[in-house]
Amino acid sequence: MTRRMIAPLLFGIVGVAILVSLGVWQVHRLAWKTAILDEISTRLAADPVAVPPAPDPARDAYLRVSAAGEIEPGELDVYTSNPPEGVGYRVIVPMRLADGRLILLDRGFVPIERKADARLTGPIRVEGTLVWPQETDYFTSPPDRDKNIWFARDVALMAPALGTLPVMLVTATSDDPAAPTPMPVTVNIPNDHLQYAITWFLLAVVWAGMTGYMLWRIKRRID
Repeated sequence: MTRRMIAPLLFGIVGVAILVSLGVWQVHRLAWKTAILDEISTRLAADPVAVPPAPDPARDAYLRVSAAGEIEPGELDVYTSNPPEGVGYRVIVPMRLADGRLILLDRGFVPIERKADARLTGPIRVEGTLVWPQETDYFTSPPDRDKNIWFARDVALMAPALGTLPVMLVTATSDDPAAPTPMPVTVNIPNDHLQYAITWFLLAVVWAGMTGYMLWRIKRRID
């Protein structure tokens, strides 16, 4: 091997090593994400239990629960869509549990034209899922409190707005015959790490091929 081939060879080795390491990292991420999705699916399929005494986001997210209590006055409307019904609002209300705690209840979806409709207050029994949604980012508009239009479910903001604990129960079923359309929790977390891993490994193969071709051209010129 001549000195002219050393630099391209080293460049090729380093490039392949970086691309392969990125592919391996994505494989590890795939295993991690798959385990999380499996755990969420298992929780969502479990029989409902009572709301824990002190719900914790790290421990109790996606926990299936059954709760009896009363819906108290107050409502926050979150702008959203629910195909095929179209555009409308998620209805978030305060629910007083039988033990006296007040939590957020996501009752479900109403079309835009039903935003101002009167809705049930008083006794209700609900089955659903505890969640702490991560729906806000830098681009999320702040809520229009005058018009009562929110653009994301934000437990940290909604709890003080309705005077509840920072806990949200998303309805799957209830005994209110005129309830909004439930939007129960489903597993919709993207898991694209396999595609990313394949992409990085293919790029490593291409990089290795280009390196081999470059070394071959250099050797031909030297010979």
